[in-house]
Order: sequence, then C-alpha cells, then structure tokens
Amino acid sequence: MKNWETWKVNLIVLWFGQFLVNAGMTMITPFLSLYLAKDLGVHGDALGMWAGLIFAANFMTSFLFQPLWGKLADKYGRKIMLLRSSFGMAIVIVLMGFAQTPMQLLLLRLLNGTISGFNPASIALVSGNTPKARMGFAMGLMQSGSVAGTILGPLIGGALADWIGYRPIFYIVGALLFAASLLALFLVKEKFDRAEAAQVPQISVFAGFKELAKVPQLPALFGVTFLLQFAMIAPMTLLPLYVEKLHGTAVDIAFWAGVVSAVTGVSNMLASPVLGKLSDKVGAHRILTYALIGAALFIIPQAFVTTVWQLVVVRFLMGVFMGGLLPSVNALIRSYTPDGKESRAFGFNSSMLALGNMLGAVIGGFLSGYIGIEGLFLISGGFLLVNTVWVRLKLYKDTAPRLFR
Repeated sequence: MKNWETWKVNLIVLWFGQFLVNAGMTMITPFLSLYLAKDLGVHGDALGMWAGLIFAANFMTSFLFQPLWGKLADKYGRKIMLLRSSFGMAIVIVLMGFAQTPMQLLLLRLLNGTISGFNPASIALVSGNTPKARMGFAMGLMQSGSVAGTILGPLIGGALADWIGYRPIFYIVGALLFAASLLALFLVKEKFDRAEAAQVPQISVFAGFKELAKVPQLPALFGVTFLLQFAMIAPMTLLPLYVEKLHGTAVDIAFWAGVVSAVTGVSNMLASPVLGKLSDKVGAHRILTYALIGAALFIIPQAFVTTVWQLVVVRFLMGVFMGGLLPSVNALIRSYTPDGKESRAFGFNSSMLALGNMLGAVIGGFLSGYIGIEGLFLISGGFLLVNTVWVRLKLYKDTAPRLFR
C-alpha cells in the first residue's frame, strides 16, 4: 500500500509540474514578436528573422542536449535531473524579462533549451515507480497535464500581456517553474540505487543511441514522436490564413483561428487518460496502431474541408486519436528499454520531439510556398500511415513487449 501511495503521489505532483512547466513555456509564445518590437526595438524585416531564430533556438539546443541529460539521469537519478531542469529554467526565464537586445534573448533561449528536460525526466521517474498494470493510465494522465498546460498557457499569456505588459510575464513564468520545482523537491520520492547505477559501464551518448537502436522497436517509436510533432507544427503558422479562406470574411478570424488551434489540444487532453487506461487492458501496441491510423485519416481530410466548422470537427477527432499516441509510445519505450537505460531512452524520445517541432516549423514554412497548407496536411497524413506500417512490422518482429506478457 505504501508503494502504491508513493507512485500515486508522484503522479499527481508531476502532473501539476508538467502543467506548470508547459503553461509557463507557452505563455511567452503569443507575445514573443511583440516583445521584440515594443521592448527590444526590433522592426521591419529584422523582426521576422529574429522572431524565427528565437522561437527555434529553444528546440535546437533541446534536441542536442536531451540525450545527455537522459544519460546522466540513468547514472545519478531522475529526480536530480528534474530539479536541475526546473530550477534552471526558472532562473533563465526570469532573466529573459531583463533582456535588452534580441541577441541576449536569443542566447537565453538557447540556454533554456540546453538545460530543459523536466518533461522526459518526470515521465522516466513516473514510469520507473508506477506498477506495470497501471502504466498506460499513468502515461495518459501525464500527457493530459502537458497538453492542458500547452493549451492554457497561450491564453493566459495573451490575457496577461494586455493587462500587465510583457516583461512581468517572464517573472510570473519563472515563479511558476520555481513552484513546480519546490513541489517536486519536497513531495516526489524516487527509488534509485546510485551505487548500483555507478557500476554500470559508462558509454558516450552516440554509443548509447547505437545500443538502444539494436532494439528494433525503439527507433520506430522515436519515429512516431518525431512525425507526430512534425504533423502538428508544420501547418500551424498557416492555420489563420486557412481559416480566413474557409470563413470568407475577416470578421472574427482571430477567434476562429484560436478555436481551430485549441480544439485539437482539448480533445487530446480529454482522450489521453481514457486511452491510456484502455491500453492497460488491451495493450499499448494496439492503441498505438489504431491511434496512428486514426490520426492520419483525420489529418488528410483537413485538406478538403469547405467550412470552418468542418475543420473544427475534423481537428477535434484528430486530437482524440493523437491523445493515444504519446502515452502509448512512452509505455512501450519503458517496456522495450533495457533496465537502467530508461532515462536515456526518454531523453532520445524528447530529442525527437524537439526535432519534430523545429523541422516542422522550418520545412512546413518552406514547403507551404509550393504545395500550400493543403499539401502539408496530405504529406503529414501520408507520413503517419507509412509510420504505422513501420511500427507494426517492428513491434511484432520478435515477441510481444515485456509489459504485456
């Protein structure tokens, strides 16, 4: 009973931690370009360049450093890596509020991506302390906390920007992350034998990836994370223009663009715990397969809708299936990863997530000039269908995963 209570407390605390971290990070997004223009004096063509660089900087360094933090978490413990990330980001984001030049803000965003890692560390910690029979539920609940923060963050940030200005929001975000850090520090418990972990031979990050890649299921699961983020991010910058085209008038465009963007996150947040719990009964590999097919089949029709309402409905249904993807991926990564290398595996998965965010924004923006947002929907759906075949072949290549034996 004591162990059950411990994993449940960890799950609840880290759910709130994920919510606060993701809300804090996305609160900045709505006014980033306005902060550059009004507080840092960037204007004209330079504004778009700096905004793009500063937005992508966080993902770039996160992609590079997540595997390193995963390696260190397997050696020193997940909780210490979680605290390193959350306390560090709290300080760096407060410093962003004191930036005087776009270069200072860019460097701080690069640093923030370098030290980030709260989400993969918390998932690794939860997965290591949760009973296997409840793994899907726990992963689904963690996903819902992350998505809830991602949805509400921009709404809160946009409202606060009009009320208190831009710089104070960085201080508020820093305070939220500090609060998440304190919650984790005092309430989260981890069973980790540092002496036993120290006896494991230490290898480089690249060698660690080669070792994990020998498990054929893991690269396929990493591919799901990358393609999911790519498919989500690639059309995002063009969604308001697409909504305007479907709506046929400039009235209420901002409102409908917000609805279209948020509805996927809402259904994702609602579906994640449900599908996660279902995966405990039928197997995460089955939920992953159906979720991949469903997500692909509801991305493609977005290229053919004729009204905003149709787009809202299709994106809501797409979010339902996407709600089953990352929890299933995380549960299966925990299942297939050799003992003692869980954080490293989650670090690589988080790295793929950051890469999907970064390349989705860059490649999506480039391709849109040639194929439009409709083409991006078709390509994204096609990639997920191909990934479905790849995952099925790899998941059933050998025996069923240990989690479901």
